[in-house]
Amino acid sequence: MEQRNNSEVSGFLLLGLSQVKEVQLALFFLFILFYSFILPGNILIIVTIWMDHHLASPMYFFLANLAFLDICYCSVTPPKMLADFLSQHKTISYGGCMCQLFFLHFLGAAEIFLLMAMAYDRYVAICRPLQYLYLVSRGVCCTLLGASWLGGFVHAIILVILTHRLPFCGPNILDNFFCDVQQVIRLACTDTYRVQVLTFINNGLVILASFVLLVASYTTLLLKLKTSTTQGRSKASSTCVTHIIVIFVMCAPAIYLYIYPSGPLPMDKMVAVFHTVIFPLLNPVIYTMRNKEIKSSMKKLIKRHILWTAE
Repeated sequence: MEQRNNSEVSGFLLLGLSQVKEVQLALFFLFILFYSFILPGNILIIVTIWMDHHLASPMYFFLANLAFLDICYCSVTPPKMLADFLSQHKTISYGGCMCQLFFLHFLGAAEIFLLMAMAYDRYVAICRPLQYLYLVSRGVCCTLLGASWLGGFVHAIILVILTHRLPFCGPNILDNFFCDVQQVIRLACTDTYRVQVLTFINNGLVILASFVLLVASYTTLLLKLKTSTTQGRSKASSTCVTHIIVIFVMCAPAIYLYIYPSGPLPMDKMVAVFHTVIFPLLNPVIYTMRNKEIKSSMKKLIKRHILWTAE
């Protein structure tokens, strides 16, 4: 790679998921097929919630925004990964690497904070139903959504500042298909212990704390529902279980990737693929498949606007 100012690298070389051409082509078509089915499904979820006034509750407001965040999140690394499958030289510029790093953590953190907002919504709905309309009003929902985006921005900008201040003079090879903060930091031409500690606190510990808090809150809600005799207990329990599934799908790979700051783990690449490419697009689908209301609305929307137009 070229050098910046004769001392700093101008970009990084990505080794990708595989060096075998046949494997790269197979992965390319596999991911294209996956996106062809799942991505339109996420868009359909957003359109359905937006067009059906029966789905105007805060829970569906957050679900639509979750689907939007997931679509944005899966637009950060997969396009570059798919292009590299068809390229002999898998490189990324320094600026492109910093942008990828920023948006990956910005959108990922915003999604975790949004999951916490959804947990608050379920807490109020189950524990304080008489005050639900006041405590989870439209204004409160927009405030929680804005706080999620702001929290994600602060989280990401700290990581970018810590990384951008480091000198990089070689080597410039990343054994991955995208720029991730821990691997980039290890390439710095200076002592990075302090930066790694700060990154670990801002990344690993925040994710772990959020995961524990979310699981604890939903476990508490499930225990409360178990002893409750209120109408709709089964539906509320099913919703909480769905949220827990998404929390594990979202947070478990992140904890695996970022809780060990000392070095790479054997399955880093595989976990990273599921974390950045596959799982995000599946999150809204998991919600939808366990929700009769939104499935019914989607069927009506398809019949009304797609099948009718085809006729």
